[in-house]
Amino acid sequence: MFNKVLVLAPHADDAEFGCGGTVARFLEEQKEVYCAVFSADKISIPPGYPEDVLKQELLKSMRVLGIPAERLLLYNYKVRDFPANRQDILDNLILLKNQLKPDLIILPSRHDIHQDHLTIVREGIRAFKDTTVLGYEEPWNNLQFEHTCFVPLEERHLQKKLAAIKCYASQAFRYFNNEDFLRSLARVRGTQIKSPYAELFEVIRLIVK
Repeated sequence: MFNKVLVLAPHADDAEFGCGGTVARFLEEQKEVYCAVFSADKISIPPGYPEDVLKQELLKSMRVLGIPAERLLLYNYKVRDFPANRQDILDNLILLKNQLKPDLIILPSRHDIHQDHLTIVREGIRAFKDTTVLGYEEPWNNLQFEHTCFVPLEERHLQKKLAAIKCYASQAFRYFNNEDFLRSLARVRGTQIKSPYAELFEVIRLIVK
């Protein structure tokens, strides 16, 4: 159904955690995938790392997934300040809509409680009113989740996702950055649809053309 996909990631690594396996599958199927990342802010970097480490890790992760550098769009919003920059973010999203004309948007869930994530969700829905929109699962931020769309994955897709996440050495301390957990979650979602693995999405808007 979809040929040009735009993933919206509030922060570096959100796309990989939320839909890295799906991105790997879509790229394998020769779909045109873009990723817009709105922050690689130094506030998220632990002591001892260089200030640009998140940007470098992001670039490495995108290479592992297979997204070309020209299809990565990186913005410089400060972490936790997205609500104050709502209008600027919306303006950027409208520019992306006009430039790329994607037929699928993947962004965080409407039930995500992180203020930056929720800003991207609200402005993304507003900007892409005539486009199918799916919300990706990040259980550590989701107050609840609607089991309305599954993307079946194979081991090779999951391996790409895990390898991309491993690029973020500076974020390895996060409790959810755990291969056993991520593999188990993919297996649970796959079991729900009789597939080896899957990623789960919330259908926010579905347009059948």
